[in-house]
Amino acid sequence: MKIYKTNTGIVIEQGHQYYLVQNKNWDEFINDDKIESKINNLLTSLQPSAEAADLIKTDLQAPMENQELWACGVTYLRSKVGRQEESKSSGGADFYAKVYEAERPEVFFKSTPHRVVGHCGKVRIRKDSTWDVPEPELTLVVTSSGKIIGYTIGNDMSSRSIEGENPLYLPQAKTYDGCAAVGPCILISNEPLKPSTAILLEIFRNNTIVFSGSITIDQMKRTVTELAAYVYRACSFPHGCLIMTGTGIVPGSDFTLHQGDQVKISIEGIGELVNEVA
Repeated sequence: MKIYKTNTGIVIEQGHQYYLVQNKNWDEFINDDKIESKINNLLTSLQPSAEAADLIKTDLQAPMENQELWACGVTYLRSKVGRQEESKSSGGADFYAKVYEAERPEVFFKSTPHRVVGHCGKVRIRKDSTWDVPEPELTLVVTSSGKIIGYTIGNDMSSRSIEGENPLYLPQAKTYDGCAAVGPCILISNEPLKPSTAILLEIFRNNTIVFSGSITIDQMKRTVTELAAYVYRACSFPHGCLIMTGTGIVPGSDFTLHQGDQVKISIEGIGELVNEVA
């Protein structure tokens, strides 16, 4: 099943039918270790509605309220190589090789909700950056207890020129207004995704594809439970947390985003997250 956040209420998608749940607090609704059972119980008293189906086309929001957004880096080999490429002139390349092999993963704070946009929202590139890329990432939805209760799609916008200048500039490269998108929904599941689950990135410029790439999540070096455990190791999250799990698709050094580009990220079983670059 999938759930969507709208201004009117929470939309549940089950079996290609849509149900509207109103007067529910998003934070309380999503921060529930037994959310799948709760939704199944709700569905016994709800009827499918055309209004619910229309809302996810016209009224969709990012599926978060007071949750923080965290991220993990260098979890795929391609990401390690890309980070080494961008930082070799600053002498930072060895750091990325070491973290890829280390027991402790790279985890960092990405954003508060007000800097995150949803499906069809506008992501941004910094005016003081010259090399910018989207990073398509499987994103975990985790309760305050640390349980993964669902999955969504994340776009971790990244200023590679700033991060490459010095690894200590990572917060500036990663956190700014419009620095991330998540959505369009949360796939609710107590089961892990299939290892063969594919992530696809397509970037359009003037209605023409200028970059595309794909990868399966079994190429991730670390497990999603391991990543969530490290994020929660010394941090508490009263409303739960969203965690980006890293990217395995990194455009080459000859590519940078332009204003007006359209970024489309697809993950099997979840859907498509589409954003324009502002």
